[in-house]
Amino acid sequence: MKQKDFVFNLCILLFLNLLVKPIWILGVDVGVQNQVGAADYGLYFAVFNFSYMFYMLLDMGICNFNNRNIAQNNQLLDKYLSSILVLRLLLCILYFVVIYTVALIIGYRGAQLKLLFWVGINQFLNATMLYLRSNVSALLLFKTDSFLSVLDRLLAILFCGMLLWGHVTEEPFKIEWFVFSQTAAYVIAIAVALAIVLWKSKLRKLTWDKTFFLLIMKKSLPFALLTFLMAIYNRIDPVMIERLLPAQISTTQAGIYASAFRLLDALVMIAYLFSVILLPLFSKMLKEKENVLPIVRTAFSLLCLYAVTMVVVLVIYREPLMKLLYTDHVMESARVFAVLICGLIPISFTYVFGTLLTANGSLRKLNVISAVGIIINIVLNLILIPRWHALGAAVTSLCTQSVVSLIQWVIAMRELKVSFKALPWISVMLFVVLLVPSVLLSVRWLHTNLLVSLVVNCCVALVLAFATRLLRLDETKKLI
Repeated sequence: MKQKDFVFNLCILLFLNLLVKPIWILGVDVGVQNQVGAADYGLYFAVFNFSYMFYMLLDMGICNFNNRNIAQNNQLLDKYLSSILVLRLLLCILYFVVIYTVALIIGYRGAQLKLLFWVGINQFLNATMLYLRSNVSALLLFKTDSFLSVLDRLLAILFCGMLLWGHVTEEPFKIEWFVFSQTAAYVIAIAVALAIVLWKSKLRKLTWDKTFFLLIMKKSLPFALLTFLMAIYNRIDPVMIERLLPAQISTTQAGIYASAFRLLDALVMIAYLFSVILLPLFSKMLKEKENVLPIVRTAFSLLCLYAVTMVVVLVIYREPLMKLLYTDHVMESARVFAVLICGLIPISFTYVFGTLLTANGSLRKLNVISAVGIIINIVLNLILIPRWHALGAAVTSLCTQSVVSLIQWVIAMRELKVSFKALPWISVMLFVVLLVPSVLLSVRWLHTNLLVSLVVNCCVALVLAFATRLLRLDETKKLI
């Protein structure tokens, strides 16, 4: 495939996802919470995050293994498809056994277990969709994969939109409808993806291959374990809020946390895209013994520009932002958001140093770091959630992300010589010192016009980044 074709297809993928997913997050997801209330949505959010912590059991590295091998040998599609579809069903059974066992141990009962079943089904359907897409992309059908990447969300937006605003029923919106809409969307999207894969393959029967399964496990287990550990310390906060607090306030506090976490989760997607680019780039450079410091510095600077700008602007405009999005618990959500959004900075740095260590093959150290993150998260949550409720979980999340990011940087310094002097710390401090008063002045001049303020402050931040030499034109051009 020509380079321009690759760039064109990548742009299509990014455009579709950046068009559809914000509508889902800031439109439908917010609309559902405003309709059902913080308590009902908080229950769903806690159960969803609980189910997501064990998502690794549904994948076990299958997508990465399959995508790499099918791309290199298209003729293996028939063999792999017949074995992996059986394997996925067995992993689904394992997944439900584990999540229900743990759920019963931590005290889930009644409505929680019922909701967990359907949320778990959606996790399985999502994993299946990603597996089918891995076949499509491995066959270099990138335009088709771009369409499939947003099909389930488009359908869910349609179904939820009709129930929320289409006046198709006189009953008030229920959180179960939100879950069922996603289930229906996944089923239809999977049917379309499966039809495309079967059109390109010659599947005749399903087979079970024990040797094949063990091969995947051997190659993918370290990555799967890292994904599992990271999912725990990233997703356990709302679960602990719902479990630790008294029943009369637990789901409401989980809903308040969800209202703050939603925007952080959306903004992290941009930082994640850096890791998608950096991982193969770092891997190749380390293999060929090239100096990675210039790329590390530029990626660090770009993510610093993005994360710091977003944090400063959104913290200062937190109250009008929450009033714009939500109808209940606005001030409390704003306080939680002000702390939680600061985690965007260490999370962004993790996508530089963590990706660098991954490319270096330091998976054992990354797993140990993630285990440390889990311990810090659980201990701090046990102390802070009973005292400060959702705000305590936000403080815990920020502390955990900061410690994990710092440890990754220290290890990168020791193993890959990413010294303190190699990064533009003075430029970062100057950038922050100049950015904060400029944003505060924008509050006075632009009042609470969020869209105009965001655009203006982003332009100012870009100018300040070059003025303070946080960004250097030559290095930015080289990375691009």
